[in-house]
Amino acid sequence: MLPPRFSSSRFPPQERIKRFPLASTSDSHTQNSHAGTILSRLAGLVRPLLDQDLNLVFYDLTNVRIQGETRLADDVRAFGMNKDTGGIARQFALGLVQSGCGMPLDFEVFPGDVGEVSTLLPMIQRSLARYAVKRVVLVADRGMLSLDQIAALEALKLPKGVELSWIIAVPARRYGDFMDPVVELAGTCVDATAPKVLETEAGGYRMVVAHDPLVAAEQTAQRSARIAAIEAQAQSAVDKLERQDQGKKARGRKASDRGAYLRFITAVREAHLSKILKADLRADSFSWHLDEAALARQEAFDGKLILLTNVRDLKAVEVVERYKRLADIERGFRVLKQDIALAPVYHRLPERIRAHALICFLALLLHRVMRPKLTEFSPAAALRKLKAIQLHRFTADGKTVSGLTATGEETRSIFQQLDLPLPDTKALQTS
Repeated sequence: MLPPRFSSSRFPPQERIKRFPLASTSDSHTQNSHAGTILSRLAGLVRPLLDQDLNLVFYDLTNVRIQGETRLADDVRAFGMNKDTGGIARQFALGLVQSGCGMPLDFEVFPGDVGEVSTLLPMIQRSLARYAVKRVVLVADRGMLSLDQIAALEALKLPKGVELSWIIAVPARRYGDFMDPVVELAGTCVDATAPKVLETEAGGYRMVVAHDPLVAAEQTAQRSARIAAIEAQAQSAVDKLERQDQGKKARGRKASDRGAYLRFITAVREAHLSKILKADLRADSFSWHLDEAALARQEAFDGKLILLTNVRDLKAVEVVERYKRLADIERGFRVLKQDIALAPVYHRLPERIRAHALICFLALLLHRVMRPKLTEFSPAAALRKLKAIQLHRFTADGKTVSGLTATGEETRSIFQQLDLPLPDTKALQTS
């Protein structure tokens, strides 16, 4: 955890980081050496802010959109599925290791088409060299790590004494694999009025299920509304076909059973209800039915977060808490992409891409150090306030006059919370 106060006195002058021409060098080996030196120095400065022995670190991987069409021999730009665009895009992958309190510890740039598991081992090994890590807990959302990759994950060999644990959320497309245990647990949640956490065994792993009755009721109501709307539309088509068979004229195009089938199937597919509402394809005329058993199985998953894990020494509630902490960790990626403007990237050379990522990593570290100290502003809002401070210098009749933008009460409060002195005109002139 971060200490209540973080003072700049923790960074003695002899530990200040030297300047390195990261983005200007054309020697990738030199650039990587400089980046490694900076990260090693940072580890010494960050370590006092953390527990002496880290017992929990998080690792995640994100794809960063990048421009350009040229191809290089050692290019990290590759085509892959990009969440920001929703399709195939040229990108690179950024791996980020963070402490349990959200402090960035290390990063690395990987090719954009790399697999998640293959990036884990080199990142963890490098973090182990800089920090005393006892346990690595890989907390993955529904998109990062698939259930099929668990075997590859468990095959990773970490240094002696370091434990690799994982907590994975089961994606909706795999609910069918865990239908029986979830349906069994759902029976104990029918009358629940408050959130509860249950657990069982599934596939040789520990399954933890967090149930929220309010979310469950909302999801059930939304599904029922979609079903009712489609059934009303289908019944309207049946009534029109029956009136047409009776020789009654109706406005509009002549109805057909085939047209009614197509509209019904399209509506069901778009509402993701194909397992519940089914057209009777063998009937002579358009008809449908609702599969009550399938509906009951779907409702058994309402309001539930389903987690698989190999962690045995944590309570079920603690497993859920670890997973939900992932939201704060993922917020670091949102800060990188939104506040710090990590993407899109227009660099072409791998060393420049890595230098860009390093600068953004340092900005994220600054953001995380500022966050617990600021009580009235977010780091982004504080930086916007501070950005308004400017040094003005003009010369008239051979005389140069300088001055700073006047600082208001809010700006002075930010400096005070960050334990920083107010900017001084004379100091800025001589710097």
